[in-house]
Amino acid sequence: MANDVWVYIEHKEGEVSPMSYELLGIGKTLANDFGSSVCAFAIGENLDNISKEAFQYGASKVYGIEGGVYKHFRAEAYSKAASFLLDKYKPEVVLFRATTQGTDIAAASAARLGFGLCTDSIGLKVEGGQLKMTRAAFGGNYTVTVVNEKAKPQIVTVRPKAFAMPEKNASASGEVVKESFALSEDELATKFVEFIKSQVTVNLVEADIIVSGGRGVGGEEGFKILKELADTLGGAVGASRAAVDSGWIPYEHQVGQTGKTVKPKIYIACGISGAIQHLAGMRTSDCIVAINKDPDAPIFKNASFGIVGDYKQVVPLLVEKFKAKLNK
Repeated sequence: MANDVWVYIEHKEGEVSPMSYELLGIGKTLANDFGSSVCAFAIGENLDNISKEAFQYGASKVYGIEGGVYKHFRAEAYSKAASFLLDKYKPEVVLFRATTQGTDIAAASAARLGFGLCTDSIGLKVEGGQLKMTRAAFGGNYTVTVVNEKAKPQIVTVRPKAFAMPEKNASASGEVVKESFALSEDELATKFVEFIKSQVTVNLVEADIIVSGGRGVGGEEGFKILKELADTLGGAVGASRAAVDSGWIPYEHQVGQTGKTVKPKIYIACGISGAIQHLAGMRTSDCIVAINKDPDAPIFKNASFGIVGDYKQVVPLLVEKFKAKLNK
């Protein structure tokens, strides 16, 4: 138990983030190296469905705290409940997604319990019985690997899509351990009033196809051309920091060190030079297609396929061909 690897299952308004199950894959690898088990833990009003899916993605055991006070996410309530579980069982490693919710709980729990904390990790491995964590540094220009030699257990937040999703076994099952940690509304500083969904519907993290534009797109009109290709392929529109900083497209579309980390099946980069900060957010894509007028653009070194040309000419041709192929 003491050297188990735990994975937090993140959910919002009853919907589990699939990327939580991604962590069960790397969690199992780490647990095997430690000679232990990978376990999931969750907090909410009703955890039956969450537990069932966690087993299907590799968890050997699921720990949970239930109650009406946990129906909606509040950092104070969730971090107190998480701290109770982690303090009682003291797993070797605890993995959270590097999201607002995951980081809130991870940081508060580490501070409350005196556990180690490494944020925004993109690489994890066990060597010599120690967990080595890799993360980007200095604006994404470098990566560093760190080892926590003092504060244990170790809490880690991990970038979404940094690791492959494990295979699902629909027949898998396991033990559910439900703990009691009662909190009343009077003990909490915040009250849940309303959940307001974002008006921005882009979901880059879970998109299988992304068409991204950079400084070379030239303006808002250029992104309309890219959107037509993304719509044709059933994908999403991404952007480099330069395009976002120029005001051509909202921040929610930004891919890179200071934006989203993505791992689509196909990433089409249009007018993107290939700065290290952008590559940090998409270099693990299954297939990278680069379209750029500059034959020496660094993006071509990381591309599976490269097209030297003006995206204004290339993308419309792609749209035409794909529509014909897909009968749209």
